[in-house]
Amino acid sequence: MKYAQRALDIAPFFAMEFSKRAAALEAAGHNVAKLNIGEPDFGAPPAVLTAMADIAKSGQLPYTDALGLPALREAIAGFYRSAHGLDIDPQRIVVTAGASAALLLVTAALVDPGDEVIVGDPSYPCNRHFLSGFGARVKLVPTRVESRFQLDAETVRANWTPATRGLMIATPSNPTGTSIVPSELVETCAFAEGKGAWRIVDEIYLNLSDADAAGNPPQSALAVDPGAVVINSFSKYFGMTGWRLGWCVLPEDMVRIMEPLAQNYYICPSAPAQRAALQCFTPESIAVCEARRAEFQRRRAFVLSRLAEIGLPVPVPPDGAFYVYIDISATGLDAMRFCERAVEEAHVTLTPGLDFGHSGADKFVRLSYAASMEDLAEGLDRLKRFINRLGGANTPIIPADAKLA
Repeated sequence: MKYAQRALDIAPFFAMEFSKRAAALEAAGHNVAKLNIGEPDFGAPPAVLTAMADIAKSGQLPYTDALGLPALREAIAGFYRSAHGLDIDPQRIVVTAGASAALLLVTAALVDPGDEVIVGDPSYPCNRHFLSGFGARVKLVPTRVESRFQLDAETVRANWTPATRGLMIATPSNPTGTSIVPSELVETCAFAEGKGAWRIVDEIYLNLSDADAAGNPPQSALAVDPGAVVINSFSKYFGMTGWRLGWCVLPEDMVRIMEPLAQNYYICPSAPAQRAALQCFTPESIAVCEARRAEFQRRRAFVLSRLAEIGLPVPVPPDGAFYVYIDISATGLDAMRFCERAVEEAHVTLTPGLDFGHSGADKFVRLSYAASMEDLAEGLDRLKRFINRLGGANTPIIPADAKLA
């Protein structure tokens, strides 16, 4: 059988590969501190769980509109109003089967084969794979510590070519947990708009961001670029990863393009997940999510303190999401070997920089502090012992051709 080249070109998602290795170790009786996956340990807010139990008893779960329940689109618009001070027409909001499906639809709507798209490096791998899967030529542009591992206007201008049709920004970013400087977001989006290019802004971690210096809540890109395509999710702030529910906010004239795509690609998002998600936007559920955001900030401070104690630097402290991007170059190991040895010798899973691009891929690993404080404390204790045992040695104990199972 001959397989499509787009399938053959996609590299393994190493965060998931290390999860498989952790599962194998646990099946053999080992305890593993899993710090590789961005999955909040809290789960959905209690009111959402209660609603889902009631919905399951009803037995009546027909298809919804392809663009999502009108009531849920209205509730999301209300969330933009209350959380970000933005008045968004609910008709511009499309509910999707996770943020991944939002990106699938948006990419199908915007990308023609051969289109060049600028994406920062490092960045979340699945985003660029969606783009390349529809024929885009993804231009991974290295970012710098000075720009907080984010694209800036100067870098975008320097890398723009006549073939460039759009750019993708994630703020806060996975894997670094860093946000773009607001003035750079304004200038970058304005430059791209002036070129007639589209802008996709991944904001799935937006509501886990810190307030600004004046205490203002995090600002959506829609506040400075109403014509941008913004993608968000119920997975992170609301803790609903396996529910597979997300949304995007579109320019008004793009909605008519998206509807037949949604109808044909997956008919509609999960009906029970949508109905239960209406309970996300009650004052009680928002209070729960805000308390969890504060808990993530506490975990971040703990992780950064412990990493400094261990001697593993974080060049740019995160200000959102729940990741830290750690420079492990002083250990004498490359990132993949570091992660392989950490799971085998210390039973701690991390994610190598290779998942996220090419720039610095050998010297950085990602740690997720979405795990519980207990798991973080245990995992960092093990990591400290592992680093002490390394003692600067750079001779691997795992053969170079070994594969994670």
